[in-house]
Amino acid sequence: MNHTQLAQEFRSGKLPTSNYISQIETFFEKCEPSVFAFLPEPNRFERLHKEAEELLSRYPNPANRPPLFGMIVGVKDIFHADGFTTQAGSRLPTEDLQGQQAQSVTQLKNAGALIMGKTVTTEFAYFTPGPTRNPHNPGHTPGGSSSGSAAAVGRGVCNIALGTQTIGSVIRPAAFCGTVGFKPTYERISRSGVIPLSPTFDHIGFFTPDVTTANQVASILIKDWQWKTAERKPILGIPEGPYLACASDYALACFDTICNSLAQAGYDLRKVNVMDNYLEIRNRHDAIMSYDAANVHKEWFAKYETLYSPKFSDLIKRGQSVSNLQSLFSARDSFRNQVTQIMTDNSIDLWICPPAIGPAPKGLESTGDPVMCLPWTQIGFPAINIPTTKNEEGLPMGLQVVGKWNTDESLLSWAGDMEKVVRTI
Repeated sequence: MNHTQLAQEFRSGKLPTSNYISQIETFFEKCEPSVFAFLPEPNRFERLHKEAEELLSRYPNPANRPPLFGMIVGVKDIFHADGFTTQAGSRLPTEDLQGQQAQSVTQLKNAGALIMGKTVTTEFAYFTPGPTRNPHNPGHTPGGSSSGSAAAVGRGVCNIALGTQTIGSVIRPAAFCGTVGFKPTYERISRSGVIPLSPTFDHIGFFTPDVTTANQVASILIKDWQWKTAERKPILGIPEGPYLACASDYALACFDTICNSLAQAGYDLRKVNVMDNYLEIRNRHDAIMSYDAANVHKEWFAKYETLYSPKFSDLIKRGQSVSNLQSLFSARDSFRNQVTQIMTDNSIDLWICPPAIGPAPKGLESTGDPVMCLPWTQIGFPAINIPTTKNEEGLPMGLQVVGKWNTDESLLSWAGDMEKVVRTI
């Protein structure tokens, strides 16, 4: 379903509210039972109809309507949103989890977006999955932790969905569900009003059907956004070594095909050995993240330990024993500086690499391995997944593109041109 086109017709006045919401409802009821992307909500479409009418009355002149007028948005259920209960995929009492509306939700609503509802998340945005299925093959995971958001956009149930990434929870599910997923430079989108997993690593990101829409959403969510136009092709770095070797043979074969397509389109690709100490990088990420999670959940865990999953309990218990935090932060900062210097020394504008170790794994008990996203999250660099092709089981593959710190605008501008080369879905 082309929500963007429908929203444009609603915005222009060609499509009455009742027709607009009715078409959205019909498609939702057709698709949602097979993907379980959203939390249940009674009278969802009565509410949406009322909110759409209020939007029209607030902006009666089509020429003055805000940029996301009528666009349908999903909100990951660790974001607080007025009128919705936050459950965070957990069994904890909901009254303990509520808070002030997330700044990102407010920004989208102020831009004219309509909230479809809360999307399913893994427990507190970690690894214990919810009921969501992969929209391209329901026997496979949609990824985590932003599972519902990725599946909703991947199935076309909404235009835009908010998510978070602490290891790989935007880029990986975007790859598995065949959507664009964008994770900006650390803290360029406010974390206010979102239940944290690891404040050190948590990034607010989002899912869209294409890079053009991602650019539009980024301009609303990121303060001081500066629109960029790609005036040249970027120089692309391929991060060779133990990091790239984490990907499966199939993922690497797909990646080679993409690299060849980019080279044929005139891009300069440069192989560079990086991250020789990748196991150390991974261990450092887990130590900092577990420390943070133990700190965030200290009071809740003391009261409700039995209501946490075994996976999350183990994370908290690991975090309680972490003591060398300052040295871990220093090593993280050195790692960021090293990668920045390597990019400068080799005139690299962007890294390209697989977004996951392969297509979405079969089964719903695991959300897949986020290892291909981990280093870029650790150093806070902006990253995007661009869908590429599908395998014989109908499962999407993608390309992860990573920019330098605080170069989100250039990354998205370049990604729009790269999308034209690599996207075959």
